[in-house]
Formats: sequence, structure tokens, C-alpha cells
Amino acid sequence: MKLGFACKYLDADFKQPFPCKSTTRTRFLSLSHDERATLLHALATTNLTNLYLIFQQLAQQPPALRMMRIGSDLLPLYTVPEATALYNEFLPTLAPLFTQCGVFARANAIRLSFHPGQYSVLASDNLLVVERALEDVEYHALCATLMGYGQAFQDFKINIHMNGKAGFAGFKRAFGKLSPQARRMLTVENDEISCSLDDVLQAKALCPVVVDIHHHWVKENEFLQPDDPRIAQVIESWRGVTPVMHYSISQEGIIPEQGFPDQNALGVAKSKLRTHSDFYFNPTLNDWALSFDGFDIMCEVKMKNLARDRLYHYALSRSSITSL
Repeated sequence: MKLGFACKYLDADFKQPFPCKSTTRTRFLSLSHDERATLLHALATTNLTNLYLIFQQLAQQPPALRMMRIGSDLLPLYTVPEATALYNEFLPTLAPLFTQCGVFARANAIRLSFHPGQYSVLASDNLLVVERALEDVEYHALCATLMGYGQAFQDFKINIHMNGKAGFAGFKRAFGKLSPQARRMLTVENDEISCSLDDVLQAKALCPVVVDIHHHWVKENEFLQPDDPRIAQVIESWRGVTPVMHYSISQEGIIPEQGFPDQNALGVAKSKLRTHSDFYFNPTLNDWALSFDGFDIMCEVKMKNLARDRLYHYALSRSSITSL
């Protein structure tokens, strides 16, 4: 079991020693052609250099902690047309940095992923939204491909939600328009508002299903169990690759520090339940998440790798998880 963290690597002082830099569309468009190119190249170079430095940190940690989600701003503003044209001009100069990251990650068994934003909706009933979502997924696939991934089924994970009024039929149509590399990397996840696990499992023949156990609880007020028949379907969708699940819990002060919270007893709006905690403070929920044997866990929590590390040490203290 690997335990991952999302996007930001924090040091002991809760600061980012290797931040991912970005800029705004407004600032970018206010610059001259040469200034735009200089800015994007500098930002991308910094981001790829810092990503490599994070990988170096992960390589010094136990194998169970070598897993992370890369931030989507690796190449800032890539899908803005004026920026895309510039990246096409100088992307070859960034290729060695991408290669360095990919080679190092594979050599050190670091499991990697992307998670395009909430506006990347392949199942939208708006064709323009779908077109933009396809562009966004292909951007993430490009970054992964430049690192040497996308060559085999799920050698890299690009995860999206299936929410959208067109439902599974719309998702399936859009999926067929993706490049082979993107199709090999794409996964689909249930959400806490509109798309249940049952909805997402319709896509299991197309791509792996990522089960988010907190989203499921928020939507259904049910603590999904490892022996639930749907979990077997999730595992099957990964076709022999170790499946990934997402684990988060509601914010401190919203749910109790022990036991399984019942939404009916809490009397709290679902919007508040959706907000992620800083740390995993409820051992009952931690035991529950860690009981999903055979899954790698992406820890979606505000204190990132620091919270993940605490969960890891908690897991080590449990005799049944000493193999971590």
C-alpha cells in the first residue's frame, strides 16, 4: 500500500520549499510576445526543476510514501491559445527536464498522477465545454508523455470526475476522442454531489474507476466497506494494476474525533461536510480507510504530505499493517 499526497510538498514549518509557480491570464496577455515567452519558459523551468527536487525527497522516504499528484500548473496557462503557440516553439528545450523527472520517478518507483480541475467535464451536454475538457486532458497527457509515460495501461493516472448532464453516454463519446496515450492514463472518480459510485461504474470497461470513500459518504451517508460488491468491480476495472482510492475526512470540529459520524445526527449541511480536514484526526475513520487492502491511497487533506506521514506512522503502529 502506497500513501500519496496532492500537489504541494510541505516542510516541517508548513512551508513549500519547492513550489509550483504560475501566473494569471490577464498578466500574461498584457505582455509583449517576447515577454510572454520569457515568462512562460522561466515558470515552466522552475516548476520542472522543483518537481525533480520533490522526487528526490520522495526517493529518500520508504517505498510506501513514494506517491504524489502533480499540480496542473506544471506548464502554466498551456491551454490558453496564445500560450499554446509559444509552448510549441520552446517545448523541445524543456524536454530534458521532463525526461529527467520521468526517468528518476520510474527508477525510484514513485507513483504519479494528475487531477484536472472541476471544469474539465467530459460528460457535459455543452459541446464547447467538452472541447475544452478534451484539450485539458490532452495537456495533462502531454506532460505525462514528455516524462515517458502513456506507453502502457495505467503507467500514469489522470483522474477526472464524470459529472455532467450528458452522463455516461456523453463521457463515452468524449473518451473515444482522446488520444491513445490519454485513454491509457485516464481514470474516473465518483463525486459527492451528482455522480455516484454506481454511476461511475458504468465506465469500468473504458477506464479504471477511482473510488473516493469520503465523497461516497457525503453523498450517500454510507461508509463503504471493502467487501461491498462494488469494490470488487472497482478492482476489476484496473485490470491487474494496483487500484487507487481517495481518502479525506470532514474538517476538524465538524465531525467527532472518534467513531463513524452519522449525517442525520450531525445536522450539518453537506456543503460543510465536503471541506477537507487539515489532518486525519479520527482513528476510527483511519482504520476504515486502511482496511481497503490492495489499494494505494491518495490522501486528500490540507496538510498534504505532513498529514499523510502521520497516517503512515499510525498505520505502522497497527500490527495488521506492519507490511507498509
